[in-house]
Amino acid sequence: MPKSTYSREEMKRLSSLSPFELKAEFIKLAESAQADKPGQKGEAARTMLNAGRGNPNWVATGPREAFHALGYFALGESRRVWTADNLGGMPEKAGAGERFERFVRTHPDLPGIEMLKASFDLAVERFGFVRDDFVHEMADSMIGDNYPSPDRMLTHCEKVVRGYLQDEMFDKNPPADNLSVFATEGGTAAMCYLFDSLMKNGILHKGDKIALMVPEFTPYLEIPELDTYDFEVVPVSASMFAENGVREWRYPTEEVAKLADPSVRMVCLVNPSNPPSLALSQRVTDQIKEIVATSNPNLVIVTDDVYGTFVEGFRSIAADLPRNTLLVYSYSKHYGATGWRIGVIGLHDDNVIDEMIAALPQETKDALARRYGTLTLEPEKIRFIDRLVADSRQVALNHTAGLSLPQQVMMVLFSLFDMLEEGQEYKRRIRAICHRRLELLLEGAQMKIAEDPKRAAYYIELDLLAEAERVQGKAFADFLEQNYEPVDPLFRLAEQTGVVLLNGGGFDGPEWSVRASLANLDDLDYLQIGHHLRKIFADYITEWQSSTPTP
Repeated sequence: MPKSTYSREEMKRLSSLSPFELKAEFIKLAESAQADKPGQKGEAARTMLNAGRGNPNWVATGPREAFHALGYFALGESRRVWTADNLGGMPEKAGAGERFERFVRTHPDLPGIEMLKASFDLAVERFGFVRDDFVHEMADSMIGDNYPSPDRMLTHCEKVVRGYLQDEMFDKNPPADNLSVFATEGGTAAMCYLFDSLMKNGILHKGDKIALMVPEFTPYLEIPELDTYDFEVVPVSASMFAENGVREWRYPTEEVAKLADPSVRMVCLVNPSNPPSLALSQRVTDQIKEIVATSNPNLVIVTDDVYGTFVEGFRSIAADLPRNTLLVYSYSKHYGATGWRIGVIGLHDDNVIDEMIAALPQETKDALARRYGTLTLEPEKIRFIDRLVADSRQVALNHTAGLSLPQQVMMVLFSLFDMLEEGQEYKRRIRAICHRRLELLLEGAQMKIAEDPKRAAYYIELDLLAEAERVQGKAFADFLEQNYEPVDPLFRLAEQTGVVLLNGGGFDGPEWSVRASLANLDDLDYLQIGHHLRKIFADYITEWQSSTPTP
């Protein structure tokens, strides 16, 4: 295959973009690769294979059917109160549970009705809900006729979601302390709210030192650089090798030790990691626990655990360090629900953030009292998680804060589905899909990765330079570094094969690494992507050999 039509200078200039913006350039190249080229008459046009984004190509249908079945019941509840040419009333609480049972009996063929009943029965049994109260909250929320109240999260919704987090994020062994939950517009909104409120409440200040466990999802890299924050970033790099040329993507003890510096105010991690897709090891968790117990007791930990459900026996660091950790979770990946924009922030009631706010200088506390003084006569008693809610609406609009109620209903039905055997079987199936696709990609590419039982396999990050050294030796790896930009393989893949991957360097990983999503294409597409990667490698080897003088 020929080299890329892009010059090294063009590649270098474009590689300064975020990986998700650079992806647009790769897509443009891949789309042009779909068309027949001169001299290729009769050859089928290539199909673009975009493995650059993590939007999964599966959806959980059962809880969605239950959601729509609930919609019919909720509309019946509305029309029961007031019916006049497309006009209904607000559902009533008294007798709601009995009316729901009657609805189930009289609509046995309604898609989703069995899943809905099983979910409601489970909720009442597991959480001890009064049936009328729970059914009414779900029906009224489905109608969406009220502002969220409580604004942080509805009462029954919070209890169900907390139970889901305890099952899936804490491996059914949660800390004794209560976890308060704030429903947000996906994990991305949670990130924005956290950075903003930590600054507003004097926990972080412009220019503070924070740590990032890298490689990491790019917003965690880009937000600290904004002039609003201008944080001094300390990278904690996953730089261990299992063997020569095979990265483990694990954190050496000396890297984690950077968190012992008390001037490091916060550390952000994605767990399992993005892109390496590995859950944090117990060794690293124990080291961070020791650091918090001794050297840096007020270290704030932000853990984004969206991929936790893809690892057997996953346990968030929020379970082991509940006082220090803000938990971010989104339903987007597990349930194929990126368009729903549903996520949460979790914070245990006993936490160091509220303690640090209480210990702020009086001048700062007076300023915060003025900030939140319109919400209560005792603003100093507002917990940080409730300050997050107020800050999300610039405080003045706190009375209209909160995630939309139909979104909260969907969150509840996803959570209850997971607690049923059908949900557990669904979880096993999507885990198997990811691992099968990984195996096909590696089979096609003939590349080697480290064995790891904590691999989520939602993404894979491949270090091409390390692979070059493993397969052909250091001379070949040196040749690549000296003669090509690290993104050169990605330009070639897009331009010549229609394959779109992301540059691992944009996630603060090795410059010559690439990220592939294993969630968004058909299984055999990954075998094809692997073949294309191997062909690109073969071209580099040919170019290297032709440039090496014959002895």
